[in-house]
Amino acid sequence: MPDEHLRLTVLGSATPYPSADNPCSGYLVSGGGARVWVDAGTGTLGPLQRYARLDELDAIWISHLHADHCADLLTAYYGALYADVRLPAPIPLYAPPGTADRLAGFLSNTARRSPIESAFAVRELTDGHRVRVGPLTLTSRAVDHGMPAFALRVEAGGRSLVYSGDTAPCHSLVELAADCDLLLCEAEEPGPVSDTADRVHHTAEQAGATATAARAGRLLVTHVGRAMTPADAVRRASGHFAGPVAHAEPGAAFTV
Repeated sequence: MPDEHLRLTVLGSATPYPSADNPCSGYLVSGGGARVWVDAGTGTLGPLQRYARLDELDAIWISHLHADHCADLLTAYYGALYADVRLPAPIPLYAPPGTADRLAGFLSNTARRSPIESAFAVRELTDGHRVRVGPLTLTSRAVDHGMPAFALRVEAGGRSLVYSGDTAPCHSLVELAADCDLLLCEAEEPGPVSDTADRVHHTAEQAGATATAARAGRLLVTHVGRAMTPADAVRRASGHFAGPVAHAEPGAAFTV
């Protein structure tokens, strides 16, 4: 029997490049037998294989096209088509507009375009995009990162988790995360940040405030900037959110 619980496994949470023991942003969301690779940051394909092969994934979801969130799509392409993986069909890939051409631009080595669509069935995200992946419902909202970027809500069996992707505090994230059981929110910005600054990330305090505004059940801070420690980020977020707060440590798993 497949595990019916909604589960989040942290593959990596470093930014903007991997550390020796922590890949960049990447997560495995699973439930009811379905498995979705959420963000494919640098180095996450390795730990992903502790839990699922590429041909066992039901979908891939990408928040935006900065390398620390999508670079391992390049090596996944080679794994899917030119190694020991035998895909029954291209992997559904939900990603921002232009993803297929961006991948082809990097992977094509001659005038002939690399067959991206043989590895990935690319579906471009839009604000409010919703899709069912087995028993999982995935809802995406556009967020504020100075480029096309999305946050994700995953629901199954009456439980929900929300992932901010990379974004400044914004109303659409609070709406998406309303009453979620678990909010996985980035805390890249060391702060303080003035209200008039061009913001593209949360501070740890703002991650806590977003969790409070959304009435989240608990908060995981992730994508913590290198100017602070994860412990600092948890402490600072806790000052603005009354619920449980933890850091998205690589290898950690959370049942929702």
